[in-house]
Amino acid sequence: MSQTAKDLTAGTVGGIAQVLVGQPFDIVKVRMQTSAKGTYRGMLDCAGGILRNEGPLAFYKGTLSPLLGIGACVSIQFGVLEYTKRYFSAYNSRVGQDASQGAQLSSPQLVIAGALAGLGNGFVSGPVEHIRIRLQIQSNTNAVYRGPFDAINKIASKYGVRGIYKGQGVTFLREAMGYGAYFLAYEKLVQREMALYGIRRDQISPGSAILYGAAAGYALWAVIYPIDVVKSRIQTDGFSPSDGQKYRSALHCVRTVWRTEGIGAFTRGLVPTLIRSPFANGATFLGFEMASRLLSSI
Repeated sequence: MSQTAKDLTAGTVGGIAQVLVGQPFDIVKVRMQTSAKGTYRGMLDCAGGILRNEGPLAFYKGTLSPLLGIGACVSIQFGVLEYTKRYFSAYNSRVGQDASQGAQLSSPQLVIAGALAGLGNGFVSGPVEHIRIRLQIQSNTNAVYRGPFDAINKIASKYGVRGIYKGQGVTFLREAMGYGAYFLAYEKLVQREMALYGIRRDQISPGSAILYGAAAGYALWAVIYPIDVVKSRIQTDGFSPSDGQKYRSALHCVRTVWRTEGIGAFTRGLVPTLIRSPFANGATFLGFEMASRLLSSI
């Protein structure tokens, strides 16, 4: 296998782990982000309502879409990230540093690598999350879509590709900013442990991969959470004024939500996100690192 193929495969493993661990928390986050003020008293009230009214399987509603899509998304993320890291390492060596120094990328280089990974991922994550969110906000009594493929078919037949990619601009903004911070945090922690103990990357313990992934997840959400709220609002909004569209653009969404619901609306659903983050992101990096080590022998 080529190194790029190995990176893509390991990224897929990490993405699947992320979805399976994080999906129940994500549906609570989305319900809270997109609900009117006062609908839920908090995370437990929201989760309890889903459990009572829709049953335990509702926490995995819309999972097929992210299981296929997020696996691809994380695969792209790590594929682009690792390729860009190799490019910068080679560049560092060419400008006079030795190989060991070249492997230690600077913070700006890591941010750029992470941002490019996020942008590459955004082409897939935008429509995947749009479809997932449409399915997550449905209750059993008002279901418009029978599943992800039915949702894609209905949206595409009426609104075309533009409908599938609804909210794509704010998605790209979120991905570039978020993954720049995400991979910077993780890679700096990995660099620190390697330097501190004089070990290779493949000698870092699984526990450290989980811990550093959890820290990276918090760095991600610290940067992007308000942007994520805007993305969720736009992706659950109507497609046109005749469909009840409330927001003409991302900026109009920000102004409207601020004026009608206050600044607190931009942090609604943050608690389940912060609870979910260390588990989902720890699982992501553990899956990637363990799969990478296994594939390195091929």
